[in-house]
Amino acid sequence: MKNSILSLILFIATAVNGQVTDFKSTDHDINEFIKGTLVTPATDGPVPLVLMLQGSGPTDRNGNQSFMKNDAFKKLAHALAKEGIATYRYDKRIFQVQKLGIQEQDMRFDDFVIDAVTAIEHFTSNPQFTKIVVLGHSQGSLVGMLAAKGRAQGFISIAGLAQPIDAVLTEQITSQMPGLKENVEQAFSEMRAIGSTSSYNPVLESIFRPSVQPFILSWMHYDPKEEIKKLDIPVLLINGSNDLQVKETEAENLQKAYPQAEIVILKNMNHILREIEGDNLVNSKSYNEPGLPLHPELVKPLVEFIKK
Repeated sequence: MKNSILSLILFIATAVNGQVTDFKSTDHDINEFIKGTLVTPATDGPVPLVLMLQGSGPTDRNGNQSFMKNDAFKKLAHALAKEGIATYRYDKRIFQVQKLGIQEQDMRFDDFVIDAVTAIEHFTSNPQFTKIVVLGHSQGSLVGMLAAKGRAQGFISIAGLAQPIDAVLTEQITSQMPGLKENVEQAFSEMRAIGSTSSYNPVLESIFRPSVQPFILSWMHYDPKEEIKKLDIPVLLINGSNDLQVKETEAENLQKAYPQAEIVILKNMNHILREIEGDNLVNSKSYNEPGLPLHPELVKPLVEFIKK
């Protein structure tokens, strides 16, 4: 009886230890703007490293924002580690604005690109990693395109846009408020022409307030379809068919611009990488349900692309 109990204890301890040693997760800060987490698989040899870039808004390294916790990037990093792939993910600079003392009017889209380039260069000469693949989600897709050129060995876009941001915002706003289409187009046209605008309806203050216009304008300078053409590395485009924010046609249009790219459309995957078969309410609710697993078919094409 004692032997049976001892064997059971040893079995449980072995199982727990096996889970713990699947990967190693450590805080790794590069500079005051780039504070992140390095996850490495339990292996002695060099491995590929994926640099993970977050989507829009004040998003932390795990893919979360205030009042919205889904842990999408944390889950993805751990899933890749179990497949022998290291990852580095970090809090977006905009997530740390108060701590860093950054004013909204001073933020620029290129700040995100600078941070991504710095992260790539930080790991480039590290013999622990065989290659660097940049993975950008949503807004991070365009950031990744710009940072990866001439620096990374592969690029992955998940839910990336193919249109310039002013075209996207115009489409989103007018789908909800059709009567404002002409006003939105006029405001963006004025921004492109003279660098700012005051010709906007007050209900659009969140988009066109003076303090945020410099950031939007700096983002408008880039057309993803043109930027992806400048890459000369393998590219994988992934979108979900149930993404409320980025339609699968965006990935299709990116592939038209870069025909050699691989494309994967995952059935029922939403914007935060979950499989959702319900209505929009169920979809939106999932943004704050960290217990939900990743889409079951997401990791396989990522691993195949990264390793080959």
